[in-house]
Amino acid sequence: MNRSPLAPAAFPVLPPVAGVALRVARAGYKAWDRADLTLALLDEGSVVAGVTTRSKCPSPEVEWCRRALVLGRARALVVNAGNANAFTGNRGRAAVEAIAARVAGQLGCQPSDVFVASTGVIGVPLPIDRAEAGLDAAVTAPVASWEDAANAIATTDTFAKGASATAVVDGRNVTISGIVKGSGMIAPDMATMLGFIFTDAAVEPAFLQKALEDSNDTTFSCITVDGDTSTSDTVLAFATGKADNRVLANDDDAGADAFRAALADVCRQLAHLVVRDGEGASKFIRIDVEGADSDRSAHRVAMSIANSPLVKTAIAGEDANWGRVVMAVGKAGEPAERDRLSIAFGGIEVARDGLVVEGYDEAPVAAHLKGDEVEIAVNLNIGEGRATVWTCDLTHGYIAINADYRS
Repeated sequence: MNRSPLAPAAFPVLPPVAGVALRVARAGYKAWDRADLTLALLDEGSVVAGVTTRSKCPSPEVEWCRRALVLGRARALVVNAGNANAFTGNRGRAAVEAIAARVAGQLGCQPSDVFVASTGVIGVPLPIDRAEAGLDAAVTAPVASWEDAANAIATTDTFAKGASATAVVDGRNVTISGIVKGSGMIAPDMATMLGFIFTDAAVEPAFLQKALEDSNDTTFSCITVDGDTSTSDTVLAFATGKADNRVLANDDDAGADAFRAALADVCRQLAHLVVRDGEGASKFIRIDVEGADSDRSAHRVAMSIANSPLVKTAIAGEDANWGRVVMAVGKAGEPAERDRLSIAFGGIEVARDGLVVEGYDEAPVAAHLKGDEVEIAVNLNIGEGRATVWTCDLTHGYIAINADYRS
């Protein structure tokens, strides 16, 4: 598969996170010659937070993680690529239980301390024998790099995705590093794709949970590739406490703001990388909506624009058809007044007060659309609500990838 034209030049240098050891192995979930099982081992005392899909058809892995998250502790993470193990009934649940039990037995912890995520084809039970053989190989494998792990969790991704940030908490430098996979079946609904974030900060599980939820609301839940929410979407954040800072328990603690900002930064970087690897994508699109009735309303309008096949194909064709943006605003079902609406592409206003701007010259807008980064701004001029979302264009490449997905 060709590397996305929107991909960064190289995988970033991610610092290690004390208390985290990565391993990868080939379980053979598909007929490919690559690692497809990732095992992250976490030191005792590690805590966890997470957000999962709102799909009404979640995978057994999602259900397992939801129950384990209530306890707030973690010792390991297992990620399987090539098989989503979703819509697989009792056989799928048995596979998750077997994986957690095998890792727990090796670590001497509770199965509920082991988190499991899978991604790939829906409807095929995860083969327990391959999973267990892969786990045994991973346990004895050499330490893997962040890039190794990012590659091992991928499916249709065309490049490995990782990001990091640092913060000063209680006079201690803390590190946050994360990896993510996602390219298609991407639409925000609490979490979108599989994302795993690790930090050496000492935090209470409840604080980490709230910080992750807030970060998710403005990052992972503000991206879309195709409007489809996966059965397996999961974002987990693990904290080992090895930075030895005073434990962050609430927003009044020293360094809480810095930690939150760094976490949000990592989530934002990872979210943008998913959009940049959207299946068949050739353009990265930012959509800003302001002047809405509320922030929530602004978000819905922005997502209506971002998910519109007509808008996305117009951008792919470098066609300055701003009428499609008007259409997407109007169909969003949110408060809007036609004669107050204004629209701009790349900072160039094309419509104002419900009409095309006087003397409109399409040439500079067309020039903006020829670039690989496109900006669309909408002002509803009826309130103070605002939101930003990110998406990509829709090309023939998306059809080709998904028409042959199981081949």
